[in-house]
Amino acid sequence: MSVSIKFGTDGWRAVMAREFTFDNVAIVAQAIANYVKAQGHAERGIVIGYDARLLSDLFADLIADVLTANGIPALVTDRDTPTPVTVYTIRARGLAGAVMLTASHNPPQYNGIKFIPETCHPALPETTDAIEEQIAYCLQHPESVKREGNPSLKQKIDPRPDYFAHLHGLLDTRALAGLKVVFDPLYATGRGYVDGFLREVGAQVETIKGERNPAFGGSLPDPNPQNLRLLSERVRETGAHLGLATDGDADRFGVVDSDGEMVTANQVIVLTLWYLLRKMKPESGHAVRTVATTHQVDALARSYGNITVHETPVGFKWVGSTMARTGALVGGEESGGLSVIGHIPEKDGILADLLMAEMVAKEGVTLKQALAQVAQRTGEYHTRRIDLHVSESVKGELMRRFREQPPNNLNGLHVVGTNLIDGVKLLLEGDAWVLVRPSGTEPLIRCYIEAHDEETLGGLKEAMQELVEEG
Repeated sequence: MSVSIKFGTDGWRAVMAREFTFDNVAIVAQAIANYVKAQGHAERGIVIGYDARLLSDLFADLIADVLTANGIPALVTDRDTPTPVTVYTIRARGLAGAVMLTASHNPPQYNGIKFIPETCHPALPETTDAIEEQIAYCLQHPESVKREGNPSLKQKIDPRPDYFAHLHGLLDTRALAGLKVVFDPLYATGRGYVDGFLREVGAQVETIKGERNPAFGGSLPDPNPQNLRLLSERVRETGAHLGLATDGDADRFGVVDSDGEMVTANQVIVLTLWYLLRKMKPESGHAVRTVATTHQVDALARSYGNITVHETPVGFKWVGSTMARTGALVGGEESGGLSVIGHIPEKDGILADLLMAEMVAKEGVTLKQALAQVAQRTGEYHTRRIDLHVSESVKGELMRRFREQPPNNLNGLHVVGTNLIDGVKLLLEGDAWVLVRPSGTEPLIRCYIEAHDEETLGGLKEAMQELVEEG
């Protein structure tokens, strides 16, 4: 059976025992080794992290064997470890990069591998393309894969102390000491990080779903409203200030207000920018968001008058690289990715959670009260994403039509501009917008919609559904 291993931004993900096998993992590891050696960084070493999925620790040991067989020192984390903690280890130890075994919030039968270079942000296309070329070579020449590891080049490490020390430098730990928090790692890799740090600084924390469960309790390790229902209930029952959650590899976040209602990723990004502007009072600065992320970021930046907002394609590789280039205060994407100035330019659900906790403590407000203060500066913003199922042929034709013949108006709102940075974004009068992007893996079109009120939002949703149904 021929194997296709595509090493994109989020690396390679596949079903274990079907495509994600020990032999194929060794091939990917050899491809990464070839790439690292070609860059001249082999002697600096690679850190290997892995999430809480079945067999991940064994896959990590195999990757270490392949790397050390190629003369590359391998540092393997001593337990399943969040992606942002693994990536921070690159900076803490001056390494050439990281290999992370994770399928993020995918079902438990999946696993994956991604490579993060020394820049500490997700690999850009020139890196992933080069690794894919090496994968193709290794698939054609399996005898080139070296699997007899060199024990002298392999070591186990605990990356948590370095990471926690870094957090102590970023956060006001005295403010955190007075909080009451419920934390839900969803049986996954974030356990012991958000809750462990908060306990270390004196906060009162209850952890739910805090044991490792490779089946994730029969659900997905995705911090969506359905999966966080128990967290919401416990926040209400215990009178906690807020509830916090992380996804399968803890690079994405979930946040619940004191009334048990979930705060969206868009809102967390806006709150983070608002809080850092109040905390740091910069004379000028930058913020980064993807094309699918709320324009409330822009409105907030305008209200302060000294912040430049950069819009990127979807994917944290673009957010992270722009943050690294501009020194941005905040970078975020609506799917739950966030990082801030002074941290690695990689999404970090742990830090995002802790920043929300610090903001609640320092400002003395609930999340909704903070959002109300932001809205006084920016006006209200309402966002929604809908997935519209279409055939592959219709999907392609619809996207061509949106690019070449976009509508003149939607739900009575004139289209005042288009943005083709990623998909087709229709900019509407009244600061509303609709982004249309085709799924790369499923027969559907994703529509992101934003308006200043729910009525307009609902009308735009119906208009988009009608356009797609008409084909």
